[in-house]
Amino acid sequence: MKPLPPSELIINDDGSIFHLHLRPEQLADRVILVGDPARVDSIAARMTDIECDVVNREFHSATGSYRGKRITVVSHGIGCDNLDIVMNELDALANIDFATRTVCPVFRRLTLVRIGTSGGLQPYTPIGTYVAAVRSVGLDGVIYFYKDSEAVRDTDMENALMSRLRWDVEGVRPYVVSADSSLLEQVAQDDIVRGITIAANGFYAPQGRELRLHLHSPTLNDRIKEFEYQGLNVTNYEMESSALAGLAALMGHRALTVCCIIAGRADHRMNTSYKGSMSDLIDRVLNRI
Repeated sequence: MKPLPPSELIINDDGSIFHLHLRPEQLADRVILVGDPARVDSIAARMTDIECDVVNREFHSATGSYRGKRITVVSHGIGCDNLDIVMNELDALANIDFATRTVCPVFRRLTLVRIGTSGGLQPYTPIGTYVAAVRSVGLDGVIYFYKDSEAVRDTDMENALMSRLRWDVEGVRPYVVSADSSLLEQVAQDDIVRGITIAANGFYAPQGRELRLHLHSPTLNDRIKEFEYQGLNVTNYEMESSALAGLAALMGHRALTVCCIIAGRADHRMNTSYKGSMSDLIDRVLNRI
């Protein structure tokens, strides 16, 4: 293939990728993704032999060792648009030769686990529950801009969602992508709840929250709670899992999202002091990734 032009593969003067400011040699095969840049410090504090600690905008990255495993931790901020940046730049670091600007002849597969916070929708996912996204439902639309997305999407479940939810949000068609099955077993094991996670394209109305502006579809969350597909319910809302699952599947990487429930949407409870409850989930992922 022709070399990728500077406008498409943007490399900084120091040889790092444009947004993340990482160089290819600084990326480990195991990657933990978090939304909060400060959470990178919390995870890096558990590691030794820190090779790099890089901050640019909301993207904070560190690479080090945890019990003999080389791991990179990257913050992505909020939203699937940010995951589009992070996933493409991580894949470029792994699979594009920066010197020649061409795709590497040997594919390098990454293992990516996002550790996030989430709102629980079911009675069995109260505050403090850990949930793994067996399937991610995307309301963001990112995946539709990539060729052959049908190859990684569960179109049967998409049709079931549209029909059984009586979907009436104009201009938004949910898409569905499954997590990597081997990574799901590796990380979730028998002590993390498995369910369907919705990645919303906003925090308020797209997740059924109503402040001064009224909802277009006030009963949508009730219909979502009742939805069941192949033995799974919709367990939680967050804002990034679908782009991660979809792009990773298209690129050939292994990916999974696990979340700590910090908001009980059914009982209207919220834990704003949730950071302590993330500690055990972080340790489980570090030990299992």
